Amino acid sequence: MKTNQEADRKLIERVLLTRRVEGDRLMLADAVLLAAIDSSHPLNGAELAALRGSPLTLRRFRQLALEHRASARAANDDAWSCSAGMLRAAADGADLARLLTDDGHWTLHFVAHNDGWRLILSLDAAAPFAARLLREQPMLRVLDGGGAILLQGRLDADGEVECGWPFDSAPAPHFQRFGARFTVEPVHA
Repeated sequence: MKTNQEADRKLIERVLLTRRVEGDRLMLADAVLLAAIDSSHPLNGAELAALRGSPLTLRRFRQLALEHRASARAANDDAWSCSAGMLRAAADGADLARLLTDDGHWTLHFVAHNDGWRLILSLDAAAPFAARLLREQPMLRVLDGGGAILLQGRLDADGEVECGWPFDSAPAPHFQRFGARFTVEPVHA
């Protein structure tokens, strides 16, 4: 049964990628396609329709996805440029305790402190780039889905950066208001 499903998937992929559309051109920029691939910006309805309607754009998307997958497979690669994550739980009224990046290398912890919150970014010691980041201690920042800086600093010896929560609202409603997304990235001077 699984073999038939795989064969069907490959056939559908081949049909979608080989069909021709008169006047077809790239309908989405590489930046939009890459953001969809790394889950930092899912395609909206219009972008998805453009992708489905343009075989050329679909082929470019596939090529970028294959390149992204190949670069992610390099287990001994200690290069790192960015990690993204999102708030996945439905609002149930409970305080937000932690968020993980999609790659599992970073965790954002939210700790109630006095009348506010503390935000702690922690690096997974098993991340392929952990030793290099702990050694080099580059400036890091965490951005919300709206581009606001939530945290900025250098990792301590435990692989953490800590600061106060910079907003009046609690973390969960703040993330929901800004697309439920966040990004961890190095600060380039």
